[in-house]
Amino acid sequence: MSRDSFRALIVDQVDGQPRATVREAGQEELPAGDVLISVAYSCLNYKDGLAVTGQGKIIRKYPMAPGIDLAGTVVESESPDFKPGDEVIVTGWGVGESHWGGYAQLARMQAGWLVPVPEGLSMRQAMAIGTAGFTAMLSVIALEERGLTPEAGEVIVTGASGGVGSIAVAILARLGYQVVASTGRTELHDYLRKLGARDIIDRNDLAEPPGRPMVSGRWAGAIDVVGSHTLASLLAAMAPNSSIAVCGLAGGSDLQTTVFPLILRGVSLLGINSVLAPQAQRRDVWRRLAQDLPQDILEMMTQVVPLAEVISLSQQIIAGEVQGRVVVDLNA
Repeated sequence: MSRDSFRALIVDQVDGQPRATVREAGQEELPAGDVLISVAYSCLNYKDGLAVTGQGKIIRKYPMAPGIDLAGTVVESESPDFKPGDEVIVTGWGVGESHWGGYAQLARMQAGWLVPVPEGLSMRQAMAIGTAGFTAMLSVIALEERGLTPEAGEVIVTGASGGVGSIAVAILARLGYQVVASTGRTELHDYLRKLGARDIIDRNDLAEPPGRPMVSGRWAGAIDVVGSHTLASLLAAMAPNSSIAVCGLAGGSDLQTTVFPLILRGVSLLGINSVLAPQAQRRDVWRRLAQDLPQDILEMMTQVVPLAEVISLSQQIIAGEVQGRVVVDLNA
């Protein structure tokens, strides 16, 4: 890579259809920003898979370098908050959607979007965490702030074999919670137990809403990345004064349920938005991730791939066939 040209995965429109290719790009193609970053690593999230394959209307303008996360080293800075050589993380803020993102060896960003890589984490580890882990930690903190403690009872994580779910299981287990993992992939039960899940239930058990507004209250807390019927099923089975952190819609954006659990059991639905989290909160979340996510577990759930493999892996992640976390090495 030279300062003038660099390798990038670009999604453009060809005959009105999105098409992803890996090609050389120039600095003049980068959007405006006051910090230039040499990108070392990005990662593959569900949203990235949608962007690369042209599904879900993730990309707002073309051409676009997807990749909603990146970690790299500051090369040039017009901001007093960052200097050349600083290692930084960017997640959210429309990066990879309306602003060129992490699937490029160079990135130009607004200084207000940057967070220093926290002590105790490498750039590679930061991208093994990425938006998925950031969202998982936001969800855990939200449940804690609503009073959840390990003594309260079982906490369920849906979509547990994916990126958000895997990290949520690992964090909750490290903090001493009784974690129940929901997945449809029986071949990953041993993997989930290694992450710390005490019990595993099939996702089909939650796939249809119960016939009654409320059933026996089992769950002291929940982190849901599926939405739709799964969220409705969870809501009906929550214990009194419990909470659900809602952070995904892999199963659909609709929600057909009743208000009875909210009123009669005091259940709280906690919406999790990782994209626009304020700077002070971001720094605290990354501090907690460095502290509460075991690095050996993070390593176990992570694979590292070159940029050239992202296009094929994008098809796999939206089909639910990717386990754990995928780090993208921009220099491999």
